[in-house]
Amino acid sequence: MDAHARELKQELDATLDARRELGPEYEAELVDSFVEKVDTQVRRRLAEERLLAARGGAGGGPASPGAAFGERFGFAVITLVLAIPLSAIGAAHARLSGLLVVWAGIVAVNFVHAHKSFGRRDRDPLG
Repeated sequence: MDAHARELKQELDATLDARRELGPEYEAELVDSFVEKVDTQVRRRLAEERLLAARGGAGGGPASPGAAFGERFGFAVITLVLAIPLSAIGAAHARLSGLLVVWAGIVAVNFVHAHKSFGRRDRDPLG
């Protein structure tokens, strides 16, 4: 787990602890705060990747394995950020079954995206 992922996990843990302490009436504010922090992290990560690509010249193009990883990682982060409010909505309306449906959808979307990303990388551009 890299430093960015550890930092996001710490932020999520802190948000969940605060939610337990403050109660559900502050849930919207806590979720907004966490989403803002994740957005900041994603923007920082994208800026770092752009800087590396600019320094690396042609080697940092979208066909490089690092770019494919960055795309998959960014997609996963976004789906996990969206998972927070979707989990709350699913659990509030349908309890455990709603939560399971939400997470099954999240896993399915990430699986399909990862599968398509690997398929694109493995395809021969000349053949």
